[in-house]
Amino acid sequence: MINWDETRAKAAELLKRVGLPENPDTKIMDIGVGKQQLVEIAKALSKNVKLLILDEPTAALNDEDSAHLLDLVRQLRDEQGVTSIIISHKLNEIAAIADNVTIIRDGATVGTMFVTPETPLDQDELIRKMVGRSLTNLYPKHEPNEPGEEYLRLEDWTVHHPLDQNRVVVDHANINVHSGEIVGLAGLMGAGRTEMAMSLFGHSYGSKISGKVFVKGKEVNLPNVQAAINAGLAYATEDRKVYGLNLLQNIRENASLASLEKMSSHGIMNDNIEQSEVEEYRRDFHIKCNSIDVNVGTLSGGNQQKVVLAKWVISDPDILILDEPTRGIDVGAKYEIYEIINQLADAGKAVIVISSELPELIGICDRIYTVSQGVVTDDVRKNGFTQEYLMKGMTKEKEVVAS
Repeated sequence: MINWDETRAKAAELLKRVGLPENPDTKIMDIGVGKQQLVEIAKALSKNVKLLILDEPTAALNDEDSAHLLDLVRQLRDEQGVTSIIISHKLNEIAAIADNVTIIRDGATVGTMFVTPETPLDQDELIRKMVGRSLTNLYPKHEPNEPGEEYLRLEDWTVHHPLDQNRVVVDHANINVHSGEIVGLAGLMGAGRTEMAMSLFGHSYGSKISGKVFVKGKEVNLPNVQAAINAGLAYATEDRKVYGLNLLQNIRENASLASLEKMSSHGIMNDNIEQSEVEEYRRDFHIKCNSIDVNVGTLSGGNQQKVVLAKWVISDPDILILDEPTRGIDVGAKYEIYEIINQLADAGKAVIVISSELPELIGICDRIYTVSQGVVTDDVRKNGFTQEYLMKGMTKEKEVVAS
């Protein structure tokens, strides 16, 4: 017999330990990817482990939650003698936590680096071994475009939780994005960034959604995903393996999914157009594969992410919302994704980037909106980009934000 009171109490204790203030009875499907990651870590901690293998444990976490998790790993090492193997692409976290680092490239070990207080990790050398060449900058140089026509404007956008309709998730948000502009959304986990994006993209999330959406100066109604696509919007989800791709299909079928009407006539797909369009973006985005008929589930995370981007770029949107576009991929693939984002902006697209990594937003964006508890708290220009300043906006209490 299961003692459910004891089970819930233990679960609540473990959730508190990983910094997740959720009711243990909450369904996993009703929380975001970042919170799901914390539940997975709590599950691992529930066992009397001697060896803990953490595969991209902070990929879905912001800086504060990542630091909390690393403290947990240190505590397990120092107090319980637990050995941890951490697989990560976040180099600053590797430098902060690792006693030694093994670098793997193309399935083979290419080097091992030992870390001591006297010999801290050489991140430049680490990057060189990871990508097989020197990478002088983590972010490609990009001259900001002169903002063009306003492509998107949200006014008083308000979204309630899909299950608890009394809970406001996005609270009277006001944002705008212009042609040729890369705009970031910065916020802590649960701030409402993804919820704002999904609710905008055809009401894919939320209830009691209100407010106005303007595309190129004209008010539009986007009650479903098809209406959003027809209005020129694209949304690359934060969870590519669940919502972004069909892992049972090949690259060609995945990349053409958002453009079926464009590639068909009277409901019949034109295979030649599909083949030509997808092959063009396979080359342009440097997707590493033998052919576009390869199953997308066999690709690396970086190449899967490029397929997601190709899917939406082929649909020729004016406004692209990229939710955690570099989550869980290596620095070399990240650099290529950043170059694609720059190319999209240079082509006159309006690009919104949601990321939990502040250095990433600072490195690629022209403007950044900070979001706290569902409220847009600041609109920061490039000359004001510092992690400290952005964090102030991301942690601003809701009650002191001017309406």
